[in-house]
Amino acid sequence: MTSTTGESGGGRAEQRRQKAAELRAAQQREENRRRRLILLLGVVGVLVLVGVVAVAVLAQRGGSGASAEGQIIPSTPTGETTVERRAEQVEDDSGIEGVLAWNTGEWPGDGTEAEGALEHDHVDGPVQYAVVPPVGGPHNGVWMNAGVYTEPIPSERAVHNMEHGAVWITYRPSLPTADVEALRALVTKQTELPEPVDGVADAKNRYVDLSPWADESLPSPIVISAWGHQLRVDSPDDPRLQQFVDTFRSNQKYTPEYGSAVDGIPVETGGRAAYDGINGANPPGKASGDDGM
Repeated sequence: MTSTTGESGGGRAEQRRQKAAELRAAQQREENRRRRLILLLGVVGVLVLVGVVAVAVLAQRGGSGASAEGQIIPSTPTGETTVERRAEQVEDDSGIEGVLAWNTGEWPGDGTEAEGALEHDHVDGPVQYAVVPPVGGPHNGVWMNAGVYTEPIPSERAVHNMEHGAVWITYRPSLPTADVEALRALVTKQTELPEPVDGVADAKNRYVDLSPWADESLPSPIVISAWGHQLRVDSPDDPRLQQFVDTFRSNQKYTPEYGSAVDGIPVETGGRAAYDGINGANPPGKASGDDGM
């Protein structure tokens, strides 16, 4: 006859083994959970640290504007409109295929206006330009803070930048995002040039403006302009874009006011670039005489 006492003892032993196994499994699950939590906290900490460093670097390089969310668009002049007198086109001497050129008169030079040449007067209000986008002409007396903007910028200030040696890349709003990023990369890889900015030691800037045009009226998907010169292309991969930058950016031969700054304007007037602006902060507030245009 089978012993019930032995069966009962064996059953209790099996129950204890099961409970012990369940306890070990629970302990292992808790240990795994703690490890995952520690790993997650470590990853989050690293990401936060990287973000803080990136913001600090971009703020230093971008004039206290480290992202598109931190940008300030240069103020748009208001008041009486000036209609630009159309300048005559001339033969380009840059050697870059497809570059269009306009008569720049005595600029560089003493600034004397010549018949058929681009005007260069300072005006307070908006300007109706003869060429879209403009290649020079009347412009506001206060330039803008150069860099990469993600929204349209006022031509009256961008033209003043070109007078100081900047090149301006603008593009149709419908340009694919990947192409826009390629244009931004083109700007970023340019060397930084020294510029004279009051209150900023060793100021440097790429002397390139990048912004979308307000509508689809550009003569090509992408247009790069300098004072008196323009190139119209279909792709950011066009090698002539870099050739244009190399030829016209802050070049004494082509820049009317060579050696002038394209930064240093209080941000509520001159703007704060989203990316790749001056390597020091521009001053806060408005430019003297700016009534909030």
